[in-house]
Amino acid sequence: MEAKVELNSQTAADLVAAQEARAPRVLIVTAVAAERDAVLRGLQGSRRFHVIAAGAGTAAAAAGTAAALAAGSYGCVISAGIGGGFPGRAPVGSLVVASEMLDAALGAETPEGFRSAAELGFGSVSVPAPGGTVQALAAALAAAGLAVSTGTVLTVSTATGTAGTAAELAARHPQAAAEAMEGHGVAVAAQALGIAALELRAISNPVGPRDRAAWKIKEALDALTAAAAILLEVL
Repeated sequence: MEAKVELNSQTAADLVAAQEARAPRVLIVTAVAAERDAVLRGLQGSRRFHVIAAGAGTAAAAAGTAAALAAGSYGCVISAGIGGGFPGRAPVGSLVVASEMLDAALGAETPEGFRSAAELGFGSVSVPAPGGTVQALAAALAAAGLAVSTGTVLTVSTATGTAGTAAELAARHPQAAAEAMEGHGVAVAAQALGIAALELRAISNPVGPRDRAAWKIKEALDALTAAAAILLEVL
């Protein structure tokens, strides 16, 4: 009986390994090591996922993503980490799955206010995420008891620190749920190679006046770990 149980267990392990080998690999790009490690804890050693910390900011994110994509074969790329949530859209401790990754900083100041690079005729500043995957991931996160919302995730070069800037961003981008500093860079690198891109953010603080003492970074990293475990089921 023991031999049969051991054989069945080994067969099951072989089936899982075979399934992982056939499925497209997923690249997950974080900014810093703490985010990378939180994601890795949730992935439980799955060989389908390659997780890197490419550095903070859109330039480092794009360069790190491009280098990883040049060195391997992937079916999907995810920008993942913690970020700020817009009040009323994404509370602290919740998760946001981006419907689009939008560069909110690329543009010009004019007498009439900020104008995006798209408005100036310099091309798109937004990369849409695949809608079916976004909805499937959000539904799976919710089914696991995790608070989640979907919406635009803004990529900024300077993290918002005043109520005035938060209100201006919310007015310009009414669908914005969160802000971070890397998503658009990751998405542009993936888009250049025809690879689908997603962004997943765990909310550590509200977008607005900076109160570092009130940030819930540990709780956000724990939420990121829990979300990464759900990625194993959805992707």
